[in-house]
Amino acid sequence: MRATGVVVEYNPFHNGHLHHLKETRNTTGADIVVAVMSGHFLQRGEPALVSKWARTKMALDAGVDVVIELPYSFATQHAEIFSRGAISLLDRVGCESFCFGSEDGGIDAFEKTIQFIHTNQEQYDLYIREYIQEGMSYPSALANAFQKLGNQKSVIDLSKPNNILGFHYIEAKNKLASSLKAYTITRESAGYHDEHFSSPSIASATSIRKSIFSTEKHHELSSYLPDSSVQELYRYKKEYGGFHRWENYWTMLQYKLLSSSKEELRGIYEIEEGIENRMVECAKTSTSFEEFMNKLKTKRYTWTRLQRMLLHILTNTQKEEMRGRHHSPSYIRLLGMNKSGREYIHSKKKNFTLPLISKLSSADQKAVQLDIQAAEIFSLGLTDTGSRKKLLRQEWSQPPVMI
Repeated sequence: MRATGVVVEYNPFHNGHLHHLKETRNTTGADIVVAVMSGHFLQRGEPALVSKWARTKMALDAGVDVVIELPYSFATQHAEIFSRGAISLLDRVGCESFCFGSEDGGIDAFEKTIQFIHTNQEQYDLYIREYIQEGMSYPSALANAFQKLGNQKSVIDLSKPNNILGFHYIEAKNKLASSLKAYTITRESAGYHDEHFSSPSIASATSIRKSIFSTEKHHELSSYLPDSSVQELYRYKKEYGGFHRWENYWTMLQYKLLSSSKEELRGIYEIEEGIENRMVECAKTSTSFEEFMNKLKTKRYTWTRLQRMLLHILTNTQKEEMRGRHHSPSYIRLLGMNKSGREYIHSKKKNFTLPLISKLSSADQKAVQLDIQAAEIFSLGLTDTGSRKKLLRQEWSQPPVMI
């Protein structure tokens, strides 16, 4: 059985994801699609709308065969580390290829871009340092440094978010010396960060989440999500009382910022350059997470980078805890599979070079400690104590979702 991989968050699973899934099968000719999916917290430093179990169910209902978890130590990182963890896991579970969505450019353009940068690496790095010293954010510095190099025929636009991720996926594959073959599919209609519906059937996850939190008319989303995703959202809201977003965690974050010493905050992963001082001052005068972020954001620090820092403060993730953890995944956590996926895992697992975890209670607790912390904090985003306990119990006792 030939397997291909996709790197996903499915927050939530929508028609754009369904298009990508179908085109992935058609393009790669694979029998099995393996999704490596972020857990409860995501790459932009925010909580997922619903639990990883609910998103796994959405994925399986839509046709994904196997879902494995991208651990917290990779899922909540900048693009390079995020991509390294995801591609490494797809390689370790026996995939022959992977397929990602991009704004433009075929695989040849991505490979030429990587080669172009490597050829001009010294000058590229110099431009990046200069832009950062001028107060530019790291992503903007990368894009501007690339633009300044010039002579960019047949290369991709690295100012676009999916192109950036695709670049790092292929770079990770090359650095791992993996035999994985890369494919890309052009994104349909909606941009990655679009906040408004711009198509009758395809919308960004950002615009979908905005609609969910701004109106109770969730039936209006049926044009943009498969029926199975809509039903899973209804089920989750009924069972757990609501959805997750940063505002749910604001008072906990504010308490943490105001009760911690500056030394304690400096020990948190990614906190640097004295940003903790600004965080504390902004927290003193803010009454919501959105107000806090609008006060905190600067030209140098993007909203996403700040959210990742704040997430690590919320989960109390120390620099020492993360040191060494983001070089390569140390386990494969199985979240769900369908019948074909079960056959695939059964036939391949004897060749896995990493432990396969199907239930957290049987895992090496030290290895999964950051994921445990993340699950505990994620559950606090629910208002009802019973729902919190139920969600946390699921983390420990839930076997892989089967359909």
